[in-house]
Amino acid sequence: MATTTAPARGTSAALVIVACGCLMAILTFGPRSTTGFFLQPMSQDLGWGRDVFALALAIQNLLWGAALPFVGAIADRYGTMLPLAVGSVVYAAGLALMAYSTSPAMLNLSAGVLVGFGLAGASFTLVLAAFGKLLPESWRGFAFGIGTASGSFGQFLFSPLAVGLLNGFGWHQTLLIFAVLVLLVLPLAFVVATPPMDMGTAAKRPQSFREALSEAFGHQSYVLLVLGFFTCGFHIAFITVHLPPYLVDRGLDVSWGGWVLAFIGLFNIFGAVAAGLLGSRFPKRYLLSIIYALRAVAIAAFVLAPMSPASALIFGAAMGVLWLSTVPLTSALVALMFGPRFMATLFGFVFFSHQVGAFIGVWLGGYLYERTGSYDMVWWLGAALGIFAALVNLPIREQPVARLAAAPA
Repeated sequence: MATTTAPARGTSAALVIVACGCLMAILTFGPRSTTGFFLQPMSQDLGWGRDVFALALAIQNLLWGAALPFVGAIADRYGTMLPLAVGSVVYAAGLALMAYSTSPAMLNLSAGVLVGFGLAGASFTLVLAAFGKLLPESWRGFAFGIGTASGSFGQFLFSPLAVGLLNGFGWHQTLLIFAVLVLLVLPLAFVVATPPMDMGTAAKRPQSFREALSEAFGHQSYVLLVLGFFTCGFHIAFITVHLPPYLVDRGLDVSWGGWVLAFIGLFNIFGAVAAGLLGSRFPKRYLLSIIYALRAVAIAAFVLAPMSPASALIFGAAMGVLWLSTVPLTSALVALMFGPRFMATLFGFVFFSHQVGAFIGVWLGGYLYERTGSYDMVWWLGAALGIFAALVNLPIREQPVARLAAAPA
């Protein structure tokens, strides 16, 4: 039976892998998390409604999710370096072309298609899969948590950076600067490169790709995990894109959108690391249920409370703790149930559900705003989905599949 353990590595080598992977997460997640700041200036300069920009980002989220299982399969079979390197180039090209978009079609191609496919290749989810393959099991909980937190640290860094660059240089130059920064992922991809599948294994008959998919989608707990992660995508995408203009609509200065998203990124550093550490001590399904339920409470309280800078920052801090804390728990459940062999592929399908939710959250926000002049319906739908996800995660069984349980140590 094929082994499911990572090769033994010294502390120094493991730290280098984690550090480079975290830097990649910062560089890829940071620019993507600032897209909401471009909605108003681009729409005003080019004469678009918010639904035009929202559709392009909805396409981005959907294609990101749709491509990730296939990119994950390539990473599992041939190693992570190729998809990470190609993805960063495509991502940067999408940002650069977005700077020259003068029509909705060009925006859909650049911000939608190219950035979507680029994010699938240069995604922090591939970095997490690389951690699962390269690091010993004792490191995984910490690495999943700190890797996820790094994406949010990118949000913390890039949110005020985007506001400053937009004020100083405009949206065109800001997008070009971000495109150059994304290209820094290229040299880092060599450090977190994983070997092609089956290198160094002595398996008599390793599990095939088709068998892995059949096993996962025939597993009730995996299906429940997929369904619950839909809500995470809905919340994150809607808030990332539509919260900045929502705050302006409610009477706050545009700079507060940057600070609130920065607060989300800052506090998620603690939330993601804590989730990774707590997941090694407490049932992950219960932690996920608590996170989704608290999201519903935070959204409801934010909508009902009087709007002020203080209430906005409190919401940012609360959502930050809950923001991507679902990711280390979800990825750890996939690794626990099925082992690391096909982790990039199987987590890719879970993430596709996330991105379907993101597509609906972004698009529905723009669509309903243009028709009702308000985001209220989408906020309340987000609260309802939080309750749904909290209930869906409760029946998950946290144990390896029978194939792994029966394998020799």
